[in-house]
Amino acid sequence: MLKLIICFFLVTGSLKAQYGLQNAFPSLPAFSLPLEMVHAGDGTNRLFVVQQRGRIYVFENTSSVNTRKVFLDLSDKVSQSGSETGLLGLAFHPDFKNNGSFYVNYTSSPAGQLQSFISRFQVSAANADSAIKSSEQVLLTLNQPFTNHNGGNLLFGLDGYLYAAFGDGGSSGDPQNNAQSRTTLLGKILRLDVNSASGGRNYAIPPTNPYAGNTQGFREEIYAYGLRNPWKMSVDPVTSKLWTGDVGQNIWEEINIVVRGGNYGWRTMEANNCYNPSSGCDTTGLIRPIWAYSHSNGDASITGGYVYRGTSLPALIGKYVYGDYISGRIWALTYDGINPTTNQLLLDSPYLVSSFGQDAERNLYVVSYQDGRNYRLTGPATSVSSPQFVIPTSVALDQNYPNPFNPRTTIRFQLPSPEFVSLRIFDVLGREITILVNEERAAGAFEAGWDASGLPSGVYFYRLQVGNFIETKRMMLAR
Repeated sequence: MLKLIICFFLVTGSLKAQYGLQNAFPSLPAFSLPLEMVHAGDGTNRLFVVQQRGRIYVFENTSSVNTRKVFLDLSDKVSQSGSETGLLGLAFHPDFKNNGSFYVNYTSSPAGQLQSFISRFQVSAANADSAIKSSEQVLLTLNQPFTNHNGGNLLFGLDGYLYAAFGDGGSSGDPQNNAQSRTTLLGKILRLDVNSASGGRNYAIPPTNPYAGNTQGFREEIYAYGLRNPWKMSVDPVTSKLWTGDVGQNIWEEINIVVRGGNYGWRTMEANNCYNPSSGCDTTGLIRPIWAYSHSNGDASITGGYVYRGTSLPALIGKYVYGDYISGRIWALTYDGINPTTNQLLLDSPYLVSSFGQDAERNLYVVSYQDGRNYRLTGPATSVSSPQFVIPTSVALDQNYPNPFNPRTTIRFQLPSPEFVSLRIFDVLGREITILVNEERAAGAFEAGWDASGLPSGVYFYRLQVGNFIETKRMMLAR
């Protein structure tokens, strides 16, 4: 996630694509590693973008905007390395207009131990575009045993409580079985009452939390559990349902509707399949995802989105729009809990989709991690008049990203014309490890994901062969 690559894809029939992406703020400087875009709900028509390394910017929500302001800078305390650490979440209090309170989730290592922090800040009374850094009040800290699977998303539910998503603590396969343990906050979605304080905490436990007042040692903050790495939550304002995308292990990505006390199965299951043990697992009481997709087509990391409730794209109203960080594909899921769930591919974008955003009018945006832009999801008219994709002029092989990596990386290549493509991985002794691509491909730019789980740290090589073109690059797996 640290190497920025701008690459344009050819989408078959792109000039006739039903949906497209348009740079929403073309005159605005690009952001650095953006992970979130939200509005404050205060009627000011501003948007806020969260950068992974600690800055929050604010700007006017107009297509001609060309300036932005630093709303809050936490770069001196937020983790400055790691693909899944940093400033990860931002949520404005439902009464922000009056109380000026907002909340962030970030990772830091103040004493050598990586921790997640949920903190409250206040906006300046004299300058609505500036927060008071010294106003920080830490609500919750959580030790992170590894650097990955930190989750970090925050939102306020329609009930006025703050919801926070945390991954299982990292490594691979949840070695500590945190997601199924209700004595830890890892692998959970929490629900906090930030309008009160009790028990020596800077928040209170909502009395309707499933383990409020329990005598079994379960953490009372838990709202739901059994999650691997929930990446982006949202609440449908019409149905009140809480949606989340949960990033899978090696094979499956999943979408869940989160309910009070729900157990979503990890690490016993990965989506609908046994994971630990690999067969014959006990699925009693486990809630299955409403949708799951495999890594077989190059998709490998779900980015949760929103149920669309805007007005500019009427065909999407009531559908859950989400994407995949690795492949850039964006879909719309139709789910009502009664009829069979259906999934529609909206577009195959060239971007690393780190997040989706909404403005006050519920227009939908795509946050692009690698080029730092925010793209507005558009309908047929804009897609036809403003094609975003061009045909490459030569064969090219990009450096993998991230690099070094652990355990996943992505390799991109481009073709100026239809060709048979071979993309293979080798170890330092020249032994073939795997074949990522071995087929005919159309003209365009493509990417292939590689998961090196189970392989030792060290140098590996990937080789692209297209006709007489052969190129080999090296990459580093760092555990």
